[in-house]
Amino acid sequence: MHKSEPSSVALSSLAVHLSVRRDSILAAWRSAVEADPELSTSSRITRAQFVDHIPALLDAFVWRLTARSPNERTRAREEQKEFAAEHGTQRWQQGYNQPETMREWGHLHLCLLKELEDFQALNADIDPRAMHMARRELVRLCSEGVCASAVRYSELQQSEAAGRVQDLETALAQLRTLEQERAEVWREAAHDLRGRAMVIANASALLTSDSSSEHLRTRFSGILKTSVQSLDKLLSDLMDHARLEAGQEQRKITHFDVAALLKDFCDGARSVAAQQSLFLVAKGPAPLMIDGDPTKIQRILQNLVLNALKVTEQGGIQVTWELGDKEREHQWLLCVQDTGPGFKRSSASPIEKVLKEATDEAQETQQRNAEPGDSSAEADSAPTLTSQTPTSWAQVPSGEGIGLAIVKRLCELLDASLELVSPEGEGTTIRVIFPRAYG
Repeated sequence: MHKSEPSSVALSSLAVHLSVRRDSILAAWRSAVEADPELSTSSRITRAQFVDHIPALLDAFVWRLTARSPNERTRAREEQKEFAAEHGTQRWQQGYNQPETMREWGHLHLCLLKELEDFQALNADIDPRAMHMARRELVRLCSEGVCASAVRYSELQQSEAAGRVQDLETALAQLRTLEQERAEVWREAAHDLRGRAMVIANASALLTSDSSSEHLRTRFSGILKTSVQSLDKLLSDLMDHARLEAGQEQRKITHFDVAALLKDFCDGARSVAAQQSLFLVAKGPAPLMIDGDPTKIQRILQNLVLNALKVTEQGGIQVTWELGDKEREHQWLLCVQDTGPGFKRSSASPIEKVLKEATDEAQETQQRNAEPGDSSAEADSAPTLTSQTPTSWAQVPSGEGIGLAIVKRLCELLDASLELVSPEGEGTTIRVIFPRAYG
C-alpha cells in the first residue's frame, strides 16, 4: 500500500483482515481470560456461551470501519451498543459478577489492539490516518461496550428490586385482606351477640362458651396464623437476600455426594407435596461426587421446589440432576420441573421475565455460534413437563420473586448459570448449571 491511497481503502483492507481473523481473535481473547487468575467463571461455560454476542459485535465494528455515510456509521454504532448490552445480559445470567465482565472487556480490548498493531506491522506503508481512525473506533467500541454492560447490569438489578417491591405490595395486600376478614368475623360475632341477653362487655366469655362464636374464633385464629407465617417467611427471605447482596455470605467448598443431598431433601419435601395432592419425583445418577457448597445448593433447591409447589395445582414436581455432556464436561446440571400453568408474562415477577428473555436469547445465540455440524446447541434445552394446571389458576404467589432473586444471588456466589424454560402449553423448568470443581 501507499500513503497516497485514501483512508477508506486502507480501512477496507483492515476490515477484511479483522473478518478473516475473527475466530483467532476470539480464541486469543478466551486464552487471555483463562490465563487471568482473577477470572474463573469463563472456564466453566461452553465456547458458544463464552463468545456470546461478541462475534456480532465485531461484525458491527468492521461495518463501522467501512461505513461510507454518517447514517451507516450511526446504525453500526447502535448495533455495537445493543450487542454489548445483550452480552451483559448473558453474563449476568451465566453467574458473572459485574467486575468480572468489565475485566473480560479489558482483555478483548487488548486482543483487538494487538491485532491492529500486527496489521500495521505487516503493512508499513498504510495510511496513518486509517490506523488513527481505527484506534479511535476501537476505544469507542470498548468504552461504549463497558458502559452498555454496566447499564444492563443496573437494569437487571432494578428488576430484582422490583420483584422485592412486588412481594412487599402483595404482603400489604394480604394485611388489608386480613383486616377486612377480621372485620367480617367481628360483624358475624356481633350478630350472634345481638340475639343474646348479655352485654357487649362479656363478649370474650361468650366467644369462649358459645359453639358458633368458637367456630368464628378458630377461623380468625387460622387466618392470623397463616398470615403471620407468610409474613415471617417473606421477612426472612428479604434478610437472606440483603446479606447476599451485601456480600456477607461466602461459599464454603467441600467435596461431597450431591446426589445424596438432593435425594434427602426431596424425601423430606415429599410430604409437603402430598398435602397438596401433588407428586414429587427425584432422579439422577448416584453417587455424584462434586466440589461445591452443600448448604447453598440445598437452599437453591429448597427455594425452587417451594416456588414450584406454589404455582402447581395438579400434577407435581420433578427434580433431576445429571453430569454435563461433552460440551459441559466440567459441569453438572440441576433441573426443577413443574406441571404448573407455565410462564405467563402478565403475572410473572420481574426477575422471571428477565430470566425467561435471557434464556431464550442465550439459546438462539448458542445455536448461531455453534461449530458447523455440532448439534449440541439445539439439544441443549432444558426439558419441560406438560402443564396440568389451568392457566387461569395461578397468580404470582407472595414471595416467589424474592425466592428466585435469592436463587440468582446464590448462583452468582457459586459461579452457576440460571435458566428459565417454559414453552407454550408446558410447565416451567428452572435449570441451574454448576461447576463440578473450583480452582
